[in-house]
Amino acid sequence: MSSLLIDHSGPVVRVTLNRPDVRNAFNEDVIAELAAWARAVPGSGARVAVLAGAGKAFCAGADLNWMAKMVAYGREENIRDASAMAAMFGALDTLPIPLIGRIQGAALGGGAGLAAVCDIVVAAEDAVFGFTEAKLGILPAVISPFAIRKIGVSAARELFLTAARFDAARAREIGLVHALAAEADLDTAVDRYVRELVTSGPEAIAGAKQLIAAVAYRAPSDVAALTAETIARHRVSAEGQDGMRAFLERRKAGWIA
Repeated sequence: MSSLLIDHSGPVVRVTLNRPDVRNAFNEDVIAELAAWARAVPGSGARVAVLAGAGKAFCAGADLNWMAKMVAYGREENIRDASAMAAMFGALDTLPIPLIGRIQGAALGGGAGLAAVCDIVVAAEDAVFGFTEAKLGILPAVISPFAIRKIGVSAARELFLTAARFDAARAREIGLVHALAAEADLDTAVDRYVRELVTSGPEAIAGAKQLIAAVAYRAPSDVAALTAETIARHRVSAEGQDGMRAFLERRKAGWIA
């Protein structure tokens, strides 16, 4: 059975981790399938992706059977295994379309890492998060670039070191989560974001994601030429021309159904 359920309807693709019996825990199959899906997104026609978990939890971290294999791995095997996981997170992080995380139950370890690579995260009010690796004598190394960029160094120093679980309100406070809802209302909250996203230009969204990565934490003077070139390129693009003319002519842009 596939580790993922993929439902592509119109501009929206919904990807569901499909291992509810183990709370959607990671193993080699999940990693390979998520990476393959992410690589196939360009050209798929999808404009928004929603990442969810089947059953009671979003993703509870590493699968126990997978962890049992890791205990016996040598250094080279561990590097190969971790590199595959890093490539998966990188592929998700650099998707050219918005990725919305729909989180209920637990998002622990790698599950919290998945939240970190989502552009927008909607969580149930009673969801639980944690960078729990240190409790096992290891650390959240592969997810650290994405998590630290999302929650900042100060929160990472507390949460990576204590490996403590924290609630959805704290996750929102540190920027890991953007919106909270009762679990029964999660889909409604997610759909509000979907409706907003499909009214923005697809090329503008892809460009905005690239721009954020390029200018974050850099001095304005260091990126002034890049930002000027970027806005100029988008203004003269077919999408930019259509969008600006649509606004002036009080009509819908061509990408809006």
